[in-house]
Amino acid sequence: VQLQASGGGLVQAGDSLTLSCTASGRTVSNYVMGWFRQVPGKEREFIASVSRSCGTTRYSDPVKGRFTISRLRGDAKNTIYLEMSILKPEDAAVYYCAAEFSLEFDSPLMGSDSVDYWGQGTLVTVSS
Repeated sequence: VQLQASGGGLVQAGDSLTLSCTASGRTVSNYVMGWFRQVPGKEREFIASVSRSCGTTRYSDPVKGRFTISRLRGDAKNTIYLEMSILKPEDAAVYYCAAEFSLEFDSPLMGSDSVDYWGQGTLVTVSS
């Protein structure tokens, strides 16, 4: 599975931004997909994930209600989006998309220690 993320940039506090990540590979539909973020000196932090079914999502508390994850399934390609709104300076980070193999079709569970594939990261900067 290969992950390609895009969409980062510089925005002002209160603005919106959408990240996208395309996952390619024959078995991509077997993976929970999600987003993490990391700032220098801190551990990578879970943000949001979406199940293989596309029907179940999970969010971390800091972004709940402001961020929305979605997923489009294709034959050998899946794309996930992270719509971020009411951005705050503390949302500034490098955002990574991730894929974790799961036997559960409708579970969004994933953790940084169990991710199988990472994207290359895309930088989000939020000015106050």
